[in-house]
Amino acid sequence: MPDVRCDRVSAREAIAAVAGSFTEHRPSARPAPPDGPLGWSGYAESRARASARTGEEESVLYGTAVVEGRECVLVSFEFGFLGGSLGGRAGDRLEAAYALAGERRLPLVSLVATGGSRMQEGMIALIQLQRVARASARLRAEGIARIAVLRDPATGGGWATVGAGADVVLALPGAQIGFAGSRVRPADADPYAYTAEGQLAAGQIDAVVAPDELPATLGRWLTALTVTGPAEPAPVPGALSSAGLPATGWDAVEQARAAARPRAQAYLDAYFDHRLPLNGDRCGGRDPGLLCGVGLRAGRPVAYAAQCGTATRPAGYRTAARVIRLADRLGLPVLTLVDTPGAANDAEAERAGAGAAIAEVFAAVADARVPVTTLVIGEGGSGGALALAAPGNTHVTADSYFSVIAPELAAAILKRGPDEVRSTADELRLRPQDLVELGVARSVVGPAGPPEG
Repeated sequence: MPDVRCDRVSAREAIAAVAGSFTEHRPSARPAPPDGPLGWSGYAESRARASARTGEEESVLYGTAVVEGRECVLVSFEFGFLGGSLGGRAGDRLEAAYALAGERRLPLVSLVATGGSRMQEGMIALIQLQRVARASARLRAEGIARIAVLRDPATGGGWATVGAGADVVLALPGAQIGFAGSRVRPADADPYAYTAEGQLAAGQIDAVVAPDELPATLGRWLTALTVTGPAEPAPVPGALSSAGLPATGWDAVEQARAAARPRAQAYLDAYFDHRLPLNGDRCGGRDPGLLCGVGLRAGRPVAYAAQCGTATRPAGYRTAARVIRLADRLGLPVLTLVDTPGAANDAEAERAGAGAAIAEVFAAVADARVPVTTLVIGEGGSGGALALAAPGNTHVTADSYFSVIAPELAAAILKRGPDEVRSTADELRLRPQDLVELGVARSVVGPAGPPEG
């Protein structure tokens, strides 16, 4: 059991720091042996001391709350009560909280501070993780969002279920996060890997948020993930450059590769009032060349996945697939921006499962019940670009191209010399106007303004 530090914020203080109001709920009490299911000597006295110290009956509190004007179900862990550990009664409260979120159709926000499963309840404590997993799966199937805020510490089964199982995972700076707690990890383990910052770098959490920024951040996420009514297609962004249509295929390639051409960051900044990033593939990787998240545009949430002009890595594709599936579950429209010379093709990318990762994105787009809108803003290189493109709703800018493969590589495959690359570009019919004529794209988007729908 982890040590209880007196300087840690209590469960109720954590609630007060983010919520304007909180109404506590409690599940019906059920009888239990004084020393727990294992008859652990002294367990009743340990619980009594923990209760006297914290004023709480258990390690978990839950109820309805209002955060920045948005109603939610709020769960908060009391680390001062036996290290925020999970036992049978804590499992009762977590299961009841998830059920309450389902009944009220409210997003679930969990303020996690736990050392893991309670030793004094043995396997009975451990199987609470299965209860949480079942309750979480029901909310997922019902399209109800789950947000976790990782306090210090967030380790063991609480991290592996309530924390890592959430749709959006935020963490406080410096928080200890990991499946292995400080007492059971290898002595030579890199301590950075078990911090909020290390988990962010590894693509396991979405953002590290300062305590004073947490209420506003949660409020925006609750706004973004609380959807009413059917998803309408995201409007197509207007072009950010005044480039004219290219005369030749090679002109199209050069315009798309121009260093001064507007990139994804500029398009996203122009399109959204606020952006909330979703970081990482949850498999230990992240790709800074693919920006993902949910943005608010005139108060309307839109999920996005935007390539930044680099070769997209497997972690980027897996992150994009994760975001598209999340949007589909919650009923959010999706905007994708295509701009890549192609998928990364080095040995590291192959070892990381490039083909499987690209297949995930193709499947996520194909399976999506929500509308997906695509704008090609630069290079559209082969399947690495097509994976993010919406069938029947892809648009292009004048300074973009889309091709089965880059013209240099096409010439090499056809055993043509370098002097034939330009003519090959013409034959590929990769210009924006060619794409519209071929039916690959719906329109060439101009700077005057985006079409609606």
